[in-house]
Amino acid sequence: MPVPLDRAFTYELGELEVEVGARVLVPFGGQRLVGVVVGVHDLTPEAGVEVKRVERVMDEAALLPNELMELGKWIATYYCAPLGEVLRGMLPLTAEIKRQWTYRIGEQGRKVLYEGAKGSSRRSKLSVEDQNREYAVLNYLESGELGKTATIRSATGANKALLDAMARKKWLVREALAEVRDARRVEMVAVLQGVGSREQGVADVSVGGEERAVGFADAQVSDDETVANMGHPDLGDGAGSVAGRRLPKLNENQLAVMAELAGCGGRELVRELRGRLAALGVPESSLGTLVKRGLVRLEETEQAFHVSGLAQHGKKFAHEHSLNEAQTEALGTIVAAMEKGGFKPHLLYGVTGSGKTAVYVAAMQRALAAGKSALLLVPEIGLTPGIAAQMVAAFGSEVALLHSQLTPDERAEQWHRIRKGERRIVVGTRSAVFAPMPELGLILVDEEHDSSYKQEETPRYHGRDVAVMRAKLLGCAVVLGSATPSLESWNNAERGRYARVEMRQRVMERPLPVVEMVDMREEFRATGAEQMFSRRLIEETQGALNRGQQVMILLNRRGYSFVVMCRSCGEKIECENCAISLTYHKSGKDDENNGEARVGQRLECHYCGFKRNVPKKCDKCGSEHLYYLGAGSQQGEERLQELFPGARIGRMDRDTVKTRGDMERLLGRLHSGEINLLVGTQMIAKGHDIHGVTLVGVVGADFALGLPDFRAAERVFQLITQVSGRAGRGELPGKVLVQTYQPDHYVNKFAISHDYTGFAAREMYFRRAMRYPPLSVLANVIVQSEKLEEALDWSTKLGRFFAARKFETVKVLGPAAAPLSRLKRIYRYHFVLKAERRDVLGAALREMLGVVEREEIPRRAVVVDVDAIHLM
Repeated sequence: MPVPLDRAFTYELGELEVEVGARVLVPFGGQRLVGVVVGVHDLTPEAGVEVKRVERVMDEAALLPNELMELGKWIATYYCAPLGEVLRGMLPLTAEIKRQWTYRIGEQGRKVLYEGAKGSSRRSKLSVEDQNREYAVLNYLESGELGKTATIRSATGANKALLDAMARKKWLVREALAEVRDARRVEMVAVLQGVGSREQGVADVSVGGEERAVGFADAQVSDDETVANMGHPDLGDGAGSVAGRRLPKLNENQLAVMAELAGCGGRELVRELRGRLAALGVPESSLGTLVKRGLVRLEETEQAFHVSGLAQHGKKFAHEHSLNEAQTEALGTIVAAMEKGGFKPHLLYGVTGSGKTAVYVAAMQRALAAGKSALLLVPEIGLTPGIAAQMVAAFGSEVALLHSQLTPDERAEQWHRIRKGERRIVVGTRSAVFAPMPELGLILVDEEHDSSYKQEETPRYHGRDVAVMRAKLLGCAVVLGSATPSLESWNNAERGRYARVEMRQRVMERPLPVVEMVDMREEFRATGAEQMFSRRLIEETQGALNRGQQVMILLNRRGYSFVVMCRSCGEKIECENCAISLTYHKSGKDDENNGEARVGQRLECHYCGFKRNVPKKCDKCGSEHLYYLGAGSQQGEERLQELFPGARIGRMDRDTVKTRGDMERLLGRLHSGEINLLVGTQMIAKGHDIHGVTLVGVVGADFALGLPDFRAAERVFQLITQVSGRAGRGELPGKVLVQTYQPDHYVNKFAISHDYTGFAAREMYFRRAMRYPPLSVLANVIVQSEKLEEALDWSTKLGRFFAARKFETVKVLGPAAAPLSRLKRIYRYHFVLKAERRDVLGAALREMLGVVEREEIPRRAVVVDVDAIHLM
């Protein structure tokens, strides 16, 4: 069941039959929920145990094959997650379930209704109208039957908020009702009756001396009816006839509909037809009349699915390039692994611009030629337009997409097409690792180092590691690709667990960009003021723009300023739900990327979404002297507009890219050259292949080196290297300017020389000394509650358990307040567990969860994050 409980539940099938891996609808805790069958047996239940019956079997066959069921069980065990929640995450089919809330009267509600009938008065903070609505609801539900939200609202005027408030007062009992719904994506098509070829006997319409093969052989037309064209320009002045018979009398609007349909071959989507008719001033009722008279038929058809419309603007697609020597060798290694069979992961280490995508496409072509399917994972939705365009160009209709920005209906449709084998190439983000692909022969994980592959909610799996395990269960090839591999994957390659394949040169012998450091300490001494952009970066940017080239500037913070502080008392304006400063977002012009107006100054929390207006005075001391600290991408855009008024500036961050269409449009403008100066967050660093970019500026990236996170240096090195790789990918060489206050830091030293191997060796030295991954295994255990005293009490109980248990080979740090001690109104304390072996760490965590159950600590209050990426 999709609940935070580490167990399965037994139900009676009766006359029903079901397979393991299929879904069933069952009663659970006063609700009706959808669960996944993990076993079928005929053992007698324990005495005294009430076994409820399955209400409905939703699938004739198993939706999850054996290998995915085994993968789900491994995830549940390895990541200490309830199996039901794992299986729910593996099935993106919420669109097929319609869930709504129902209400029935409770005992307390009956008591209130009885007292009201006697004239008893009750104190209430509600308005008289809402009090009357409450009694109306109780009267409506007095019979004890369930009422749906919409039905109750229609009868009494009570909205869902009022009903939920009554449920909290125990007047009503709230229950969830789950029903199966049709999630097919269909739309209507208008078809002229009998349209077809003359060989099929379809009649021609003689109109104004012309013949139009539209035919009405199936229309119900009486012999004595006549047609009047009402002077319609498309139908001429003569009368129309069909197969020697007269058409029924039609008015001008109906003739216009017929003409429009005839002009598009007798068949058109209703939504397209309505748009054209509206432009002509023809009412929709005219189409309805023709349907009733049998002259037009409406049919259902599958909605078209848009994979990617990103144009290349003169560039070749990856599959159109000839592979160079390094690419050919890499492809040969991967193909040999596919042909040999068996499990052997490969780490494809290729510098930025070395042509990894071309190798991916060629390997997938070989997989399809061998009758296999192939899966390509990308870390973020922002990368899917570009990579999907490459896949569609190479594989056409074989391509399916899976990611969270699809609508529920679209995800369900894509999932079922993949399962049926209709789509053998799948591109998606981390959840696509569960795609039910028949004959899966190749798994590719692009940018395998990216932290976006780690899910930050239960089940907290890592998409890269799950991909490797799935390949192991299937015995198929898996390739992890990156220019800056994670130290975990690099260490596995060093120890021989992964085969390392290297591509150290860019395609067409293009040079890697020259990376230079700009010491911002010297900049301050020279200018006497804090500068967002150095004089050198401004000069180089102007030069590139003058030469007709493109520039990218990384400023890895959203908003305008990320701290608002009172100069008088030092108070920071923080989120009311989180222990974090609010980010200032300034009003601005219309968003050029999605057309939405960014109006009104506001303070916003990027964790919970809380917003408030900018105060005129300090909330604490009343001072008017508020100071805005730090620069985000919005301020960067404003400053660049001042510096380069003639530039065509774009911005790429979470505020301007909100939907999948936004990213596609923005990248299209960048590829076409409409934008020649782009500023943005880390989103600009990932995988984009823009040939006109010759200069990249990196602003404020070393801020992250001060975060309390052992992976901080690795992240900064990866970010600088990846964004540097956007420069010089075309005919002209590239240059990168990195503004820093720590030019002597080893991260910057190795970034200048593009020396990933040297960086990895230095960073591993520090990790070894501190027993951090990949030279140990780690878990972060968070204890959380909306009440501070509960979070303290529960973390203290677990702290006593760890202190008494004294695991010899597991080091336990904590309990301590988490770096972000309060998020979304929830107080957070955490433990960090480190061990040398995964089985030992797993055993310790499972023993701890046993204590959680015995101490009656709610399971949702304890978050276990195995192989944690973030410790904040």
